[in-house]
Amino acid sequence: MSGKKNIKINSESDGDQKKDADAEETAAESKMESPHGEPAKTDQVEGDDLIEDLEAKLESKEQEAKENYERLLRVSAEFENYKKRTSRDLEELRKFANQSLIKEMLSVVDNLELAMNSTSGDKTIDKGLLQGLDMTHKEILKVFEKFEVRPIDAMGQTFDPTFHEAVMQEETDEFADNTVINELQKGYLIHDRLLRPSMVVVARPTGEKDKTKK
Repeated sequence: MSGKKNIKINSESDGDQKKDADAEETAAESKMESPHGEPAKTDQVEGDDLIEDLEAKLESKEQEAKENYERLLRVSAEFENYKKRTSRDLEELRKFANQSLIKEMLSVVDNLELAMNSTSGDKTIDKGLLQGLDMTHKEILKVFEKFEVRPIDAMGQTFDPTFHEAVMQEETDEFADNTVINELQKGYLIHDRLLRPSMVVVARPTGEKDKTKK
């Protein structure tokens, strides 16, 4: 009698152990599905939110990078324009830096030419003096040439108010109307800029009223 009871007790103990093992296995499977003991579906939702957040940040950074690049292009273009403008200004300064001084020298050239023309046929004038005047005149013209200063060719040209200043008109049938027939004061250019206009006499047909008189 006592042996049978022992067997029954052992059987019930084995059943309890099996139930405990099944419970542990179920708990382990649950933990494998969710490390935090939460359903796997919750983790998937959180993962999707994280991806969306990263995508939004990436898009924001890409937009920021695009704006920075466009700003860089604008700054680069402005800097290139600034360099070109500065280079132009420096070139203008270099070309016309001596304009005022050279303009003052024109009266010296005028006086030299006047002296040379008025004494060229005078035999009483010392030839050495004339040669000295001529050499001085040529040296000044060389300096003018160095700085791109050149006289305006006016004689025989059609009157151009851009380069010529008409002092008077003279009736003549030898020249076409509005032609420069006499130059009272020589004009000059420095590079492509007018330094001083030529003071000229302009032809007009015989019998036509002098337009310079008011």
